[in-house]
Amino acid sequence: MTTTEHNPAAPAGAPPAPTGGRRLLAALAGLLAAGVALGVGQLIAGFVRPAASPVVAVGDAVITMTPEAVKSFAIRTFGDNDKTALVVGTLSLLALFSLLLGVLALRSRLLGVLGIALFGLVGAVAAVTRPAGGIVDALPSVAGGVAGVVALLALLRPLTRSQPLPAASPSAPDEQVLDRLREVLGAGDRKGAGLDRRRFFLTSGVALGAAALTGGGGQLLRRRFDVADDRREIKVPAPAFPAGALPQGADLAGRIDGLTPLITPNGAFYRVDTALTVPQIRRTDYRLSVSGMFDSPRSHTLEDLFGRSDLIERDITLTCVSNEVGGTLAGTARWIGVPLGAFLRENGIRSNSTQLVCRSSDGMTIGAPTRAALGTEDAMLAFGMNGEPLPVEHGFPVRMIIPGLYGYVSACKWLTGIEASTFEAFDAYWVQRGWAQEGPIKTAARIDTPRSLRPVRAGQLPIAGVAWAQGRGISRVEVQVDGGEWQETQLSPEVDADIWRQWVLPYDFPRGPHRITARATDGQGRLQVEDQASPFPDGASGWHSIQVLIS
Repeated sequence: MTTTEHNPAAPAGAPPAPTGGRRLLAALAGLLAAGVALGVGQLIAGFVRPAASPVVAVGDAVITMTPEAVKSFAIRTFGDNDKTALVVGTLSLLALFSLLLGVLALRSRLLGVLGIALFGLVGAVAAVTRPAGGIVDALPSVAGGVAGVVALLALLRPLTRSQPLPAASPSAPDEQVLDRLREVLGAGDRKGAGLDRRRFFLTSGVALGAAALTGGGGQLLRRRFDVADDRREIKVPAPAFPAGALPQGADLAGRIDGLTPLITPNGAFYRVDTALTVPQIRRTDYRLSVSGMFDSPRSHTLEDLFGRSDLIERDITLTCVSNEVGGTLAGTARWIGVPLGAFLRENGIRSNSTQLVCRSSDGMTIGAPTRAALGTEDAMLAFGMNGEPLPVEHGFPVRMIIPGLYGYVSACKWLTGIEASTFEAFDAYWVQRGWAQEGPIKTAARIDTPRSLRPVRAGQLPIAGVAWAQGRGISRVEVQVDGGEWQETQLSPEVDADIWRQWVLPYDFPRGPHRITARATDGQGRLQVEDQASPFPDGASGWHSIQVLIS
């Protein structure tokens, strides 16, 4: 038998038992209360800093605790949109939690209060325990939790007015049937049933408005942290040692549809990092500290770096260790910066240092081999990318680049500190999660065109792509069709060992399905590894192979 608010045994003044319609409104109350909590948290974060936002703080904690297999899946599936997917997933889980909490709070106010308090506590702990977190970062989550509790209690009050209920008359069955029908359809409740829909929806409107105003206000306040205007005012200094013009015909992309350009535009350059909110550093506030095993530890301003007489410009391909065989997490740009080896030696780096612990402004740590930083000619502290200041998403104002190493051990973005240390003394962020201490880039060849499983017309078609082995260069790329003989491709003119090379092979395709495989040989004569391996723990390997349909 279903219990309703018509229960004659209910004591006078007790809250009525919830009905289906009442539960639905309670769930909505929980969702609105969560919205108010997030909005207030966002508003306070606008005064503190964007990274203190409850969603960002919890999202950062989720990133830290997520198993590497799940992270790799997210990067593989969502690519540059992995952070958006994380935020959407976090908000979806929060919405489900708040819906359930609203229903539970209909029965017990204490459960509702404790649930929202738990939400605030998790956000506060996550914010304070971030690598770059502080006690003030807890304020948005605490304030949001308090606002959420107030909103939930206010929203539930019209749903559970305590009023004595008259006993249903057994002699009026038709009236009871009508009452039950009103309950099912949500059309109304009997007088004294404890549900005031008009008041609930008025309160809901206020809560919705509060959530929108505080959330929107927080977004507006975040703009004061934005450094886009500051970045636009910067003029990148001319390098003393420019890269020079590319050789004629170096870029084959102009005459082969689907082939990756030799130089990747800034807007199309891949981005993989753990920052849910991009660090914002003004040029006047920037400091690069040098500490640890240095004879002359000190701090450098951006003007110090700009004013050097040995600035270099180089074309360098970067590759993410998470890149799968045939993946797109690689790109090439023309970088300007300070030669890293000279910079380290000027500051008196000691010979017994084996690791540079590079620290980002958001607390990320990247461990780079000291010998690679000192011995790689084109390693640099980069502040220019394709003729303009580094984009904010790619490390403005300064990042580190060491060609020949995957980014997780060489390409610290938003770089604010270099500590000369040893591998025995410290494990950087990714090493703590099981990735290899040193990450030399493996030779790779990728087929860009024709596209896998996309039908194309029979006849002569270009098979084309890119190949890279940063620091060693590419000497040959070969293609095999349907298990036949390996055929050597035409390579684009070599620019430098640190930049990828395009390749192309014209081929006459008959109708039907065909399998195409590509492999590369580096500048030292070593053939690319055939055995397939996943990115974890030191980069993917294997020959890229695709299936095409010729019609």
